[in-house]
Amino acid sequence: MKKPFTYLVLAAALLPIKVSSQSLSDLYERVKPSVVIIETEFEVQSDHGQVSYAGSQGSGVLISENGEILTAAHVVNDAEHITVIFHDGERIPAEIVRLSVVADVALIKLTFINSRTKSYPPAELGNSDGIRVGDDIFVIGAPFGLDYSLSKGIISGVSEEQGRMAGFTFAEFFQTDAAINQGNSGGPMFNMSGKIIGIVSYIVSESGGFDGIGFAATSNITEFLVVDSERRWTGINGVLIDPQLARVLNVPQPGGILIQNVVPLSPAFMCGLKGGKHLLLYQDRDIIVGGDIILEVNGIRITDEESVGELIRSIVLSDEEERSQHTLTVLRAGQRKEVVLSFAP
Repeated sequence: MKKPFTYLVLAAALLPIKVSSQSLSDLYERVKPSVVIIETEFEVQSDHGQVSYAGSQGSGVLISENGEILTAAHVVNDAEHITVIFHDGERIPAEIVRLSVVADVALIKLTFINSRTKSYPPAELGNSDGIRVGDDIFVIGAPFGLDYSLSKGIISGVSEEQGRMAGFTFAEFFQTDAAINQGNSGGPMFNMSGKIIGIVSYIVSESGGFDGIGFAATSNITEFLVVDSERRWTGINGVLIDPQLARVLNVPQPGGILIQNVVPLSPAFMCGLKGGKHLLLYQDRDIIVGGDIILEVNGIRITDEESVGELIRSIVLSDEEERSQHTLTVLRAGQRKEVVLSFAP
């Protein structure tokens, strides 16, 4: 009698694993058509002024029938051309709608919709506030160009960060042990109901590869910053400089925003703002110097994080339709200069 009982217990123990595996396979097939590959092309300028073009690849996820796609900000922020590739090989150009560099999330949109793209089912955004440490999740993306790879893990932690990347807003990230590598960036993190609860951002690694610590911007922060928000996108990737760096760069005030680069055809590009060209190692991080330094916006002097917060309320999150133009005072090659940053009505 012991043998059948042993087999019965063993079968009962294995049954949940089989059901879970089948469920994940079904979920993968259901959400896979909403996941996209994103190819970008960007301009590279050498120290000698020679211009060339380079490309990179990331992931993203379709969230609406009108072609809106979520991805990571660092995947598209410097892109001159963006191409979205669907699971059946369809390739469609896209453009940036809104972007938050600190939260590392971006909303892009297909430049046109055809009968084929209308058939792609968008994924649904979930409520990340309901996610707990220990919950199962899965990630779909293109690590190392291996399109539509699936990895599974749990939520290992939740972290709120300010200033991890160049930008001026807050961010909230899920930590996970699901495998994340180059090419996964911008891809969706799903809960076990097949809803998006995160957008893959970055890893912490000593080896250069995945060491078991990956991060994804939470869906609620993503929705607030780039989906539902009227947040204006400037095309500026900049860093807030401290008093010490201000002295090094001969800035006539204790702070400012040092422009790292400007996205082509963005509002900042159209008003003539310029990014830097030369790398400088400062406090264990690389920054690009030689570009414009924003000193004031609409008379608001940029000196510290508090003034940057006022700047955000004044320009990026402004809901005043008549305030479509903003005057920026910048330091360029040691000279003060005023430029007008304009947004389309």
